[in-house]
Amino acid sequence: MGVKYSNKINKIRTFALVLIFAGIVIMYLGIFFQTSPFFMTLFMLLGFLSIIASTVIYFWIGMMSSKAVHVTCPSCGKETKMLGRVDACMFCNEPLTLDKALEGKEFDEDYNKKKK
Repeated sequence: MGVKYSNKINKIRTFALVLIFAGIVIMYLGIFFQTSPFFMTLFMLLGFLSIIASTVIYFWIGMMSSKAVHVTCPSCGKETKMLGRVDACMFCNEPLTLDKALEGKEFDEDYNKKKK
């Protein structure tokens, strides 16, 4: 069984969703410290900041997604978005590349990193 790849846009969206739920849980933990206003306020602020960070990440990935290259996946035939030189299909996780020099090579996300 091969390695499962994931689309970069979906990874970032999932991270932002996790931040929302983590923020809610952190804020909920503040309820257990009702006798200590300092800790209750601290947990509420940390949870709020987590939700704000999620909002910023959603906005950022939305802007990135609007500029992403649209390609048709050769495996499932659906239109997907690509960020960088290599990415995976959003639907079937098929490794994709637009770089002719990388065709036929083993999929590696390090191809997206700039060389120094």
